[in-house]
Amino acid sequence: MKKVVGIRFKTSGKIYDFESGAFVLKIGNHVIVETEQGLGLGVVVNPPMPIEERGSGKPLKKVYRMASDQDFRRLEKNSEIEKQAYDFCNEQVKSLGLAMNLFSVESTFDSGKLTFFFTADGRVDFRELVKILVKKFSTRIEMRQVGIRNQAKMCGGTGRCGRVICCSAFMSKFEPVSIRMAKEQGLSLNPTKISGQCGRLMCCLTFENETYKALKENAPRIGKTITVEGQQGKVIRHNVICCKVTVRLEDGTEMDVKMDSI
Repeated sequence: MKKVVGIRFKTSGKIYDFESGAFVLKIGNHVIVETEQGLGLGVVVNPPMPIEERGSGKPLKKVYRMASDQDFRRLEKNSEIEKQAYDFCNEQVKSLGLAMNLFSVESTFDSGKLTFFFTADGRVDFRELVKILVKKFSTRIEMRQVGIRNQAKMCGGTGRCGRVICCSAFMSKFEPVSIRMAKEQGLSLNPTKISGQCGRLMCCLTFENETYKALKENAPRIGKTITVEGQQGKVIRHNVICCKVTVRLEDGTEMDVKMDSI
C-alpha cells in the first residue's frame, strides 16, 4: 500500500506531501527527497498515512533516502557558503548604491542555486548585481523581493510577550489582520502597542478574534441603556472574557455587571 508523509524543510515552513515508498518513517526522521529544485533535506512532521486518505489525486514525488552524516556535513558547508554570499552581496549592494535591504541568503541542498532575499520600497534594477554574483559563485542566482512580514518570519526574534514571534515559531502562512480585530477585543488602538516587529498589526490578533465575536453576541452593545439594580445606565465597556460589562449610571458612577444578571 502506498503511503504519504508530510515533510517540512524549514522551521514553521510549509508542509509538503511525499510518497514514503519502502521506508518506515517516524516523526522527526531526516530524509532526502526529490524536489523541483533537485534533492532536498527535510524532516518528517506528519506520520505515514494511506495515500487514499490524502484526498488529492496529484502525483507525488518520492522520499529518495534517509539522511546520512555526510548530508548534515553538506548542510554545514552550505551554511558557510550562505554566510560568504551574504557578506559579499552586501558589499556589492553598497558599492552599486542599490536601495535594497538584503537580509538572508539560501542555498539549495546541492549548492546549485543561491537565492538572495531582500526588501525594498519599490522595484530595484539588480541586473548588474546578478552578473557580479554569477561571476563570483559560478552558480544560478535568484534575487527575491519579499514583504516586511516575510522578513520577520525568516529572521525571527522575540515579541513583546517575551516569546519567539509567532510567524517564526509555528505559523506556516499569514492570515489577514485588520484594525477591526483590535477594536473587537477592546485593545488600545495605539499602533506601537498592537504592531509586531515587522511594523504590521500583530498576527496574534487573529487567534482569539472568533472567540471574542462569539462571546459578544450575548452582550448588550456599547451605548445601550440598561437597568441595573433599579437604576438606569449606559454600557461603556465590554469584558467578555470575564462575562462582564461596565455600566455608567445616571449619577456618573461606573459599575461592572455580569452579563447573565442583566
